[in-house]
Amino acid sequence: MKIIPICPNAFASNCYLLVSQNEAIVVDPSVSVDAILRAAQEEGVTLVGILLTHGHFDHVLSLDVLRESAKIPAAIHGHDAVMLTDGKKNAFYDFFGKERTYGAAEKLLSDGDRIPLGEESITVIHTPGHTGGSVCYLGDDFLVTGDTLFSNTFGRYDLWSGNAKELKNSLAHLRTIDPSLVIYPGHGESARLGDALDEVAYFI
Repeated sequence: MKIIPICPNAFASNCYLLVSQNEAIVVDPSVSVDAILRAAQEEGVTLVGILLTHGHFDHVLSLDVLRESAKIPAAIHGHDAVMLTDGKKNAFYDFFGKERTYGAAEKLLSDGDRIPLGEESITVIHTPGHTGGSVCYLGDDFLVTGDTLFSNTFGRYDLWSGNAKELKNSLAHLRTIDPSLVIYPGHGESARLGDALDEVAYFI
């Protein structure tokens, strides 16, 4: 599976295109729809869906416009589903003093779900802590970590449904996964999973 980072804009939230054969899934549409559609066109692939790592506003900035433009569904973990339709829970209010909401997801995810893409699949790993419904997406040689784990730190847990103990447990669980995998985080640069976990060993 090919992973294509799409240049971030506001809040420097990373958006990724997961590509297998002639299909692609968008993870965390935080950039302009034009940038996403251009990346898909350059790869010669058809967009078939949107996966969200969690429900904070900075990871879903272009969600509704992309769904309408590409006619594709969005999926999020069941716990975070309410964040799309609640402008306080998705943290927009915390930053701007007003609410911004998005349309409800078409599909709710659970731990262990397998999402087909081309002839391959992506596995959902529930990693609560940053939010109650934060997830990572596991492929054969990669892990999209959202705001659960960055290259040298971990996500905050002081916003709605964040929990330090759950985050510690989630990071400890990631230690059971092949440390040679490359992580693609919600912010910042990619890294080797084992190296990123070593950086946060003090917290775990």
